[in-house]
Amino acid sequence: MTRRQTALFHLPKMIRILEEEVKQWKAPIVGTFAQGPNAPFKILISTVLSLRTKDKTTEEASLRLFKLADTPEKTLKLSRSTLEKTIYPVGFYRTKAANILKICSILIKKHDGQVPQTMEELLALPGVGRKTANLVVTVAYKKPGICVDTHVHRISNRWGLVKTGTPNETEMALRKALPEKYWIDYNDLLVCFGQNLCAPVSPRCSVCKLASFCPQIGVTTSR
Repeated sequence: MTRRQTALFHLPKMIRILEEEVKQWKAPIVGTFAQGPNAPFKILISTVLSLRTKDKTTEEASLRLFKLADTPEKTLKLSRSTLEKTIYPVGFYRTKAANILKICSILIKKHDGQVPQTMEELLALPGVGRKTANLVVTVAYKKPGICVDTHVHRISNRWGLVKTGTPNETEMALRKALPEKYWIDYNDLLVCFGQNLCAPVSPRCSVCKLASFCPQIGVTTSR
């Protein structure tokens, strides 16, 4: 079998193992906003804040912002300077503040204040790329999609499921290779796994319950 065929053969068992393993780790911050009122808006905005920002910083900034404003209408009542101060120190906070205000304006003018459910409409929003759009589609609306961040990109290549150079290439390859039943949960599982065990450099292979299934493609050192 090819590496991809081998990875797909073992994938059901690997997913079952990961579903148990992730219970011991903190869930990705964006997913915590999936419950409660205005979930699609909170998921959209927290994901915009998360780009090039550590989870802890994203969580703190999101919680501060949503205490002040958790709808497009409320957010537009904030001045840009107030918004910048509230979300600081997320990466590129000035640009993100400007984009958030533009997003809120578009949501009200074009979507009756609601977050759209299609990739095309989401990608038309300022500062929204495929990662953000896919997270909204999958986490907020439970529709099929594959959100690919650095962890999903790295681990999917490490397992041999894909052989790609960028997250966008990985998404397209996974859409062809990965059974659709895994699409929605794939990101959450691999993000937890990547943050806590399957690190970019020197992953903790000696204690990984997936080690016997993993070809460790690209791994030069491990613990």
